[in-house]
Amino acid sequence: MARSKRRTVLSHLSVKEAMRRQVIQVSKDESIEKTINYFIKYKVNALLTTDPENRPLGVVSKTDIMGAYYAGLPIDYPVESIMSSPPLFCDPYESLEAALDRMKSKGIYRLYVRESDGGEAVGILAYPDIVGLLYLYCHDCDHSHFARKKSGANPRKQLQYRVKDVMTMNVKSYGENDTLFDIMEGLSAYRFGAVLINASDSTPSGVVSKTDLILAYKHAVPSDAPAKAIMSSPVQSCSEEDPLEEAIRKMIFSEVHRLFVHRNTPREIVGVFSLSDAARLKSGSCRACVSSRIKVEDHH
Repeated sequence: MARSKRRTVLSHLSVKEAMRRQVIQVSKDESIEKTINYFIKYKVNALLTTDPENRPLGVVSKTDIMGAYYAGLPIDYPVESIMSSPPLFCDPYESLEAALDRMKSKGIYRLYVRESDGGEAVGILAYPDIVGLLYLYCHDCDHSHFARKKSGANPRKQLQYRVKDVMTMNVKSYGENDTLFDIMEGLSAYRFGAVLINASDSTPSGVVSKTDLILAYKHAVPSDAPAKAIMSSPVQSCSEEDPLEEAIRKMIFSEVHRLFVHRNTPREIVGVFSLSDAARLKSGSCRACVSSRIKVEDHH
């Protein structure tokens, strides 16, 4: 007997409902240094690169900038020399679930949105956009952790996803005196956005992210400098037992893309939870979305 297709909240949504309409662009002739300024000013993880006629040519991400730093390229090099090409697009009326599946299969974190081949980009879809939309539906749902807490009802533990259900178990860490060069090698090899930095007693003391590294590049910090020279501290973490909804809320309102996950105390880091992990769930923050097949058109 044929199985019915499992439906999730994303099954009902289109790209248009989740995409951001502000597309930050940079000319292919701009310097790497100027491009870093765009990253910091607009708090984005990628920029669309264009030709003089404003046609999309490629994408430059923080990973590309970090690669230039690692390779020792002069910071006044044109961004065209490090961009990835061509950019990948989707249609605004395409299923959000299909777009997410394509992002997963291609191993990418974003798609640009346009309505016709050769047209200008009208939006961008990335993992944080998907999670943000799902969070809005969770906020309106009677099953949500916060709704039941507010009404005085006991949370339904059998429905709640916990951070431990979706977190990534593999935590890559370095010591405070390991070099930025070593950290960049690790970030590239494992495709992480950040790594944990441990003190000499093996307790967490900070984090080095790609944002920290591109800022170090801009400020001419040598790549053989120690991690402690640029790390962010303290480590932002959550418990593996926290409801998924609480962890997502913390990331959204703190404007971070990941939380390190601890067991028992913040000194015992056992995993990492990112917005990418939350998006891949294809549902809200509890099992009600799948079990009851919520019709999102009923939410306003």
